[in-house]
Amino acid sequence: MENAFKGIALQAGKHNRVQTIMHYVNKQTLIKEHRKQKSGKAIGIDGVSKEIYDKHLEENIDSLLERMKTFSYRPQAVRRTYIPKVGSDKLRPLGIPAYEDKLVQGVMRKVLDQIYENKFYDFSYGFREGKSCHDAIKEINQILMIKKVNFVVDADIKGFFDNVNHEWMIKFLEHDIQDKNFLRYIKRFLKSGIMEDMKFYESDNGTPQGGLISPICANVYLHYVLDMWFDVVVKKHCKGEAYIVRYADDFVCFFQYQKDAENFYKALVERLKKFGLELASDKSKIIRFGRFAAQNSKDGKTDTFDFLGFTHINGTTRTGKYKVEHRTSRKKLKAKKQSVKEWLKSFMHGKPSDTIEALNRKLVGHYAYYGISGNYQGILNFYRFVKVALYKVLTRRSQRAYLSWARYQSLLRKHPIAEPKIYANIWE
Repeated sequence: MENAFKGIALQAGKHNRVQTIMHYVNKQTLIKEHRKQKSGKAIGIDGVSKEIYDKHLEENIDSLLERMKTFSYRPQAVRRTYIPKVGSDKLRPLGIPAYEDKLVQGVMRKVLDQIYENKFYDFSYGFREGKSCHDAIKEINQILMIKKVNFVVDADIKGFFDNVNHEWMIKFLEHDIQDKNFLRYIKRFLKSGIMEDMKFYESDNGTPQGGLISPICANVYLHYVLDMWFDVVVKKHCKGEAYIVRYADDFVCFFQYQKDAENFYKALVERLKKFGLELASDKSKIIRFGRFAAQNSKDGKTDTFDFLGFTHINGTTRTGKYKVEHRTSRKKLKAKKQSVKEWLKSFMHGKPSDTIEALNRKLVGHYAYYGISGNYQGILNFYRFVKVALYKVLTRRSQRAYLSWARYQSLLRKHPIAEPKIYANIWE
């Protein structure tokens, strides 16, 4: 916990409302947030980059604080652009806030983190310090291996970040925060709008695109809409055991009895509807899963479910004992392969050693995420694919200078491709 914010968590406690927190947005914290911003990033509609802002940093921060005190500071619209969606011909929207808005949001996010860290449930993993995707997968593995689980509800919220209701969002925040000035600026960020192709669009719903406070706002919203409801209400009405694991807006639920799972699914539709959200019926399902799934199936086959880029499968050990397998999902793997192929083509005419060095950084990132216990074959297959894909790209560089496989192997001995390894043990 940073020293500048250490008093907030003590003030918040488990059930207390914090009173005065706006003073944490001050010169010291704003300058610190400025130092943390990365250079060379895309700029918002203000046209200001970190480098430009840094030239008159003291004056800029003083001016910003003066405007905030008089409430003449208003967040600017987020510049919306589109980038290619990996593994698809579709485009993904990307929001770029104005530079000063990044600074203010960055500090406010840290304040919110300290207020809510002790309030959030342990089964909430997304965008929280010390809680990773691997921790969430590990929890799923533990539930399926140890608890009395026979059914899984694999649920998906349709366009969650675009449909967060602002009125409910503020009500949830008011439940824990008494500082009206702080909440006033949260409202302004929520209503700041979007600028696209020189046209302004109001933001009546949703969290700020690209905003640094969006992840924590999403967690607060689902803390009250889903987490607390599941823990206090759903589990109370279940005849058997019930568990949930959530990472941001992705979550999966586990039940001992089919009737409990079915009742929850029906109630979930209504619960989300109350707060302006909708369950994606085409992506949500109830499946039989667990150590007795195969023997209770008519043909001995069992369903799988995807969560956080992994496909979770009922499997057995070499001695015939039950185990849960976690494999890189086909959809994600296909997208990753397509992304690497396109990236390699863009580096086709570069120096091979430089291409391999840059490629290795991508590979290590892939291994660090997908390299979990039991998924070595998955990352090994990706390594082999990349090795062949690189060879194909290098052979197309010139018709004259044909690269044989033997010469390619010689090149790799001098400049080896990063080999796969397991980074996360989820079987502890």
